[in-house]
Amino acid sequence: MKKIINDPTDVVTESLAGFGAAHSDIVRVVDDPLYVVRVDAPVAGKVGLVSGGGSGHEPLHAGYVGAGMLDAAVPGAMFTSPTPDPIVAATRAVDSGAGVLHIVKNYTGDVLNFEMAAELAGAEGTRVTTVVVDDDVAVQDSTWTAGRRGVGGTVLLEKIVGAAAERGDDLDAVTALASKVNAQVRSMGLALSACTVPHAGEPSFVLGDDEIELGVGIHGEPGRERRKIAKADVLVGLLLDPIVADLPFSSGDRVLLFVNGMGGTPLSELYLAYNTARNSLQDKGITVERSLVGNYITALEMQGMSLTVLKLDDEMIELWDAPVRTAALRKGV
Repeated sequence: MKKIINDPTDVVTESLAGFGAAHSDIVRVVDDPLYVVRVDAPVAGKVGLVSGGGSGHEPLHAGYVGAGMLDAAVPGAMFTSPTPDPIVAATRAVDSGAGVLHIVKNYTGDVLNFEMAAELAGAEGTRVTTVVVDDDVAVQDSTWTAGRRGVGGTVLLEKIVGAAAERGDDLDAVTALASKVNAQVRSMGLALSACTVPHAGEPSFVLGDDEIELGVGIHGEPGRERRKIAKADVLVGLLLDPIVADLPFSSGDRVLLFVNGMGGTPLSELYLAYNTARNSLQDKGITVERSLVGNYITALEMQGMSLTVLKLDDEMIELWDAPVRTAALRKGV
């Protein structure tokens, strides 16, 4: 294992200390219990947005804390859900009296711990609603989650819903919008190589030199099948075809196309894949209105990519285009 670390058990806390120092104009890192919050929280009259999950997926979620997106993020240990205590603390820190929405990826630990935190915060008088993101079409069930996993669609949801909260929408409206985005977004990924969790010290799985894992999860959990590597056009089709068929997307739809790197894939390859996916969608009569390409929800240093397609309407386009100022995503400010 070759990593730029000190003690494997201190990676998350040391990394977040650096993150907080580098972006002190946007976020504040609270040590005990551990969470990241925007510097101006709580914002008067504004619905608070809290998300979180295991570390190792950076910039998700701390990188999306700031104006126009999340109000707080709660990181757990590497690939491990945060416990309820820091989730409650983060919820309390962003509650201005307008209520708080929890955005939770569909992994058993995340769902259970955020559920318990919502109950505890509710007992303190905070109104909390929850939306569980489950956009991964690769599997229905796995050893890591009950039902579909929450993956790339989480980033798009946090941006769109964050803009709605920033403009002053109330908790019911923000929650309904989050449910709508989740219902209209689909994702699927593939891995060319495994990742190594620091405290494990060895790759999470082994692929042959000529193999890929199709439908892999963001923790390296298995997908639909293991198969031989192929040209980019073929690989894109293996991801895009199940996505389009699942909603289903159809001719006349307007979409946001998100090509995401898993942490170890060059941008040149991601843009190549984007071009293939965009052309394929256009051939189906589906218009790509908005795009996002890059490493936005990763699995440490895993080589691979995921595709996410979100069906848009006029309101979602307006909210996607709205200003945002976070460490990982900025526009209009």
